[in-house]
Amino acid sequence: MSVAEMRSGCPINLTLEVLGDRWSLIVLRDMMFGNRRHFRELLNRSEEGIASNILTDRLKRLVREGLVTRADDPSHKQKAIYSLTEKAIQLLPLFVVMGAWGRRHLAVTHELSVRAKLLEEGGPDMWNDFMDELRAAHLGAPLEREGPSVAERLQAAYEAARSAP
Repeated sequence: MSVAEMRSGCPINLTLEVLGDRWSLIVLRDMMFGNRRHFRELLNRSEEGIASNILTDRLKRLVREGLVTRADDPSHKQKAIYSLTEKAIQLLPLFVVMGAWGRRHLAVTHELSVRAKLLEEGGPDMWNDFMDELRAAHLGAPLEREGPSVAERLQAAYEAARSAP
């Protein structure tokens, strides 16, 4: 976003101008927490049912804003793989705080809020570990850690909540 396009220099306003629509945050959420990296995964596995034209628009916007990169998928000539950038990975604490707020103030489901609860309770150390995992997955950064990853723990908590009566 150029200086001429800004409505004000307020950091909250500028953040909202980049992320202020629902679908951009949902796409980033699905890439971050669902490891969805291909267009079809983002389209077909969205709980909210994003339309293909909206997804196309949001992915272009996220690439333009430097939150996501797009590269040819070496496993398939007609596919692209999307990756989070460092700029997007650093949004993780914002997602954690949004999830915590939603859990406290909105009618969330247990299965879809269990990861938010785990991250909130895990605090900044867990967030940093998860951001390191995202850097390894999306940016190719080295990762040296033993035991289950944060992503695995989040997925296990979600699956346990889904299968609970």
